[in-house]
Amino acid sequence: MGDLKQHSLIKAQERLRDQVGHALRAALIAGELRPGSVYSAPGLAAELGVSATPVREAMLDLAREGLVEPVRNKGFRITEVSERDLDQYTELRTMIEVPTVGRITKMATAGQLEALRPIAEEIVTSAREHNLIGYLEADRRFHLGLLALAGNDRLVETVGDLRKRSRLYGLTGLDEAGKLVSSAEEHIELLDLMLTGDAEAAEACMHRHLGHVRSLWAQGRDEPVGRTPGGLGSGI
Repeated sequence: MGDLKQHSLIKAQERLRDQVGHALRAALIAGELRPGSVYSAPGLAAELGVSATPVREAMLDLAREGLVEPVRNKGFRITEVSERDLDQYTELRTMIEVPTVGRITKMATAGQLEALRPIAEEIVTSAREHNLIGYLEADRRFHLGLLALAGNDRLVETVGDLRKRSRLYGLTGLDEAGKLVSSAEEHIELLDLMLTGDAEAAEACMHRHLGHVRSLWAQGRDEPVGRTPGGLGSGI
């Protein structure tokens, strides 16, 4: 019985670590954690209302994703992403995703593509309801789910990593201006084009969508960033 209790304790710790990680990612997206700033695990733990251990563990997970970097005896620094970085990430995604969408258009069944429609609609709904975390999570599932139809797991992992490294900061201003809705609707447009079997048009749509996302990113960096009601603790 002792082993089972220990197993349950480990599972509980893992769940808390995941919850803290989700809260920290949400804070990154909302702009509550600023690029270049250093945050200590005890300080973040106090805001989240948890012990420092799951915060340190979650921050190490974010470090492996390139979102933060350890600073000896101080904590973790939120990594900065330059305009050059963003351009390079977008270029790589374009090189991978545009031709892959064309190939999937020719090989995927209508059923496989239609299975993604609820996620595409969820992206639009999240944008209209100002749910930024829901928006980005649904966007991730849509893009990676679509690419998975190509049957190349390494390709999906690569794009997933690029998405993490080019994460969005300060989306609140863009959301308030309604600029995310048009980008969200492009997912449905893409699906409709793919269902017609027009690979060239689908590729053009994906190319435009990635360019649109890059443009939104640049605009979002200039938006003023403030804390959202509830602070970091609202994510747990």
